[in-house]
Amino acid sequence: MTATLPASVESEIFYPSADGQPVAETYDHLYALLTTLEVLKQYLANRQATVLGNQFLYYAQGFPKLRVAPDVMVIFDVTPGGRDNYKIWEEGQVPTVIFEMTSFGTKGQDEIFKKTLYEQLGVKEYWLFDPKGEWVEQQLRGYRLRGEIYEPIEDGRSEPLQLRLLVEGRLIGFYRENNGEKLLIPNELAEALRQEVLARQQAEELVEQERQRAEQERQRAEQAELQIEQLKARLRSLNIDPDTIQ
Repeated sequence: MTATLPASVESEIFYPSADGQPVAETYDHLYALLTTLEVLKQYLANRQATVLGNQFLYYAQGFPKLRVAPDVMVIFDVTPGGRDNYKIWEEGQVPTVIFEMTSFGTKGQDEIFKKTLYEQLGVKEYWLFDPKGEWVEQQLRGYRLRGEIYEPIEDGRSEPLQLRLLVEGRLIGFYRENNGEKLLIPNELAEALRQEVLARQQAEELVEQERQRAEQERQRAEQAELQIEQLKARLRSLNIDPDTIQ
């Protein structure tokens, strides 16, 4: 059970939202972080959930130094939207899935301290992604909580997210389990939208071309009909019955 401090005491405690440290170790780590964050935000946009990136996770009320800043964390059953930081005792929910973009320099912190902490907090899944392939075999390693202990994930699946994870260069690829559809990263989504707009424009151009063709056919038919009527009128002026002409 989480102890609750009196409101007067809690209000005097300051929980920072930043520490002045860089968001990520390298461009590859930053890109993997931001891409994973955006993909999962889009995926869970209509769910009662939030996805936070590189923000302080406070796990002990009254102890602002007891904190970590997961690269990406997914929390279900909370109000959607961003936060300056995340306090477990205020939200009432522990993160469900956490991703860390790891490197050789953060190996000990990620594989020992954070793994143990997330296991104790009850985080259902913990994923380590090594964009540069510095120490994680095949770049991606996951742990799933079974009881109170983390076990290695062998099937490449995120059970809470219902997604399959694949390494794609220096990014994680996410695929829906129900239909195999890939969750597009921002530049892929932009390209897909561009192609959709282009296809719509081409379809509209074809419709317009068909409309113009039909209009030209209508005008030619009207012109031919007019010429026939003019010829009939000419014949009548010469006292010739047009209907007798085959």
